[in-house]
Amino acid sequence: MANKTKDYLTKVRKKTGFSDYKISQEYGINQSNLSKYKSGKSALSETHAWLFADILNINPAEVVANTKLEHAKMKGDKPKAIFWQEQLENLSNTSESIKIDIAQINPIVGDLNNNAQQIIDLSVKAAQQGTDLLVFPELSLTGYLPEDLLLRAGFIQQVEEVVNKIKNAIPETIAIIFGAPHQQASHLYNAAYLVQAQAIQIYHKQQLPNYSVFDEKRYFSAGSEPFVFTIKGQRIGLLVCADIWNADTVSETVKYGVSSIISINASPFHMGKHQRRLEEVKKRVLENQVEFIYVNLVGGQDEIVFDGGSFAMNAKAQITHQLPFFEATTASLATPQDPVQEESIEKTIYDALVLATKDYIEKNGVFNGVVIGLSGGIDSALTLAIAADAIGPENIKAIMMPYTYTSNMSLEDAKAQASTMNIDYQEISIHTMVESFNTQLSGVFSGMQADTTEENLQARVRGTLLMAVSNKLEKIVLTTGNKSEMAVGYATLYGDMSGGFAPLKDVSKTMVYRLAKYRNTQSYIIPGRVIDREPSAELAPDQVDQDSLPPYDELDAILELFIEQRLSVKEIVKQGFNQQIVERISRLVLNNEYKRRQSAPGPKISQNAFGKERRYPMTSKFKP
Repeated sequence: MANKTKDYLTKVRKKTGFSDYKISQEYGINQSNLSKYKSGKSALSETHAWLFADILNINPAEVVANTKLEHAKMKGDKPKAIFWQEQLENLSNTSESIKIDIAQINPIVGDLNNNAQQIIDLSVKAAQQGTDLLVFPELSLTGYLPEDLLLRAGFIQQVEEVVNKIKNAIPETIAIIFGAPHQQASHLYNAAYLVQAQAIQIYHKQQLPNYSVFDEKRYFSAGSEPFVFTIKGQRIGLLVCADIWNADTVSETVKYGVSSIISINASPFHMGKHQRRLEEVKKRVLENQVEFIYVNLVGGQDEIVFDGGSFAMNAKAQITHQLPFFEATTASLATPQDPVQEESIEKTIYDALVLATKDYIEKNGVFNGVVIGLSGGIDSALTLAIAADAIGPENIKAIMMPYTYTSNMSLEDAKAQASTMNIDYQEISIHTMVESFNTQLSGVFSGMQADTTEENLQARVRGTLLMAVSNKLEKIVLTTGNKSEMAVGYATLYGDMSGGFAPLKDVSKTMVYRLAKYRNTQSYIIPGRVIDREPSAELAPDQVDQDSLPPYDELDAILELFIEQRLSVKEIVKQGFNQQIVERISRLVLNNEYKRRQSAPGPKISQNAFGKERRYPMTSKFKP
């Protein structure tokens, strides 16, 4: 069998009867590249490898792997050469290969017809490319999670109608797997549908998660039977998401003689989540000596963001394919893949926030852009960057609302960032408005000292103006508060908390700084002074955040232990923190639950996010 570029070129000449010039013209290959291929100075590009494989009617995976090996040897890249040699050996050990593709899609909850059409279109295209099996994520037809839509009989009826539409539209040459609810008698199941030869088979998810953001037992009944199907003589087991976290559920499926397991998933993102998935799947693979295909949903849904990151793992627990994170895409497992480089936590979180913001705005389809109160501080600067990367700077209006205590530095930096990013920027002085409020309240407040009341008036005037602009321009207000502030109530209800979406709601202040620095490595848009200066709400003379709070590195460390790890005050103090400070912070967290209940939704990136996941009483005498 040919295993070098010039050998493949010789075979193409022989099969087509074309000269090199004719090959160049017919297939759009640059003559300079063709000359290098002919002389053995260059290995086939991946695109040309696929092209030659198609001309020769041979497995493209073999051609790609051979030419990747050839390229690695040319470059003296020994690790890659070893890797591609192993891939070739794996290919030669396969009896009858199955071409399996992954469709890592971003559906919209409840948009049944458009979600179904996406499934149909991708399936037809895959069939034309010779795919045997195309796999979509969990509940890909409805989006995850439809919540109480699942309690509506009309919604389930529509699901059934659209499932039949998919079945009738899929070519007989391809099998597909997708997720959707399945009604059987009085029970509703979270199901995986297999459409094969225009017939439907259904698997019911057995392990129903009911923790964190999951509430599946509210809606679904649990299945009890394994599901195995056959393609080209190979037996494949099918599971849904949480099933793989239960060793017995997987081993019971493997008992039916499967060589591979496919798991369809709607697994939400939080920091460290993908590594946990890999570790869990490795356990199942090594316990059962099977290959594994993990297909995950991607996209933002209210407070949850799905990161994709679908992957395939061989029976030695080696990752053979890794799909991108936070990107809707399709990939063929028949095409070998270079090892994927690990991304920084800052890039991962930033990409999550951008996708969540983009999808919240675009999927709702109510607003034509966003409006942001730009203060010259780090939080609004980062929020502006996220918004611009999510929906484009041309769809954003930034408003600076200075008052007596707003520094010249804040004015200069806010304007500079907006100018650098080509953002529509406007300044609206709130001095007369705030003074009008103070004048009208002077009788009620007679004899009382100024305090946070007057500070909050400034924030509430700004919130009112932003909401007015939102109404008039039909742009959603993005609030700019971070998790550290929301945790201790360092935010003004109906003031800076006013808005429709909060990109930084689950991002600690220390992480805000890390993300801002990361974003500036991509292109310098956040002024250095914004990152370097001491944080201040600028609601009083010479005010800085540390007048009211501990330093943010200390505050965030305490919040991490108290909120994420749920440790008691006593346990946190044992780790070296001042008892009075810990008691005060824990008290502030619990006492400000009422504010968070009225806050805008924002994307979950931690293991314990404020919002859908964290359910604490507003009225409570609990002492931690």
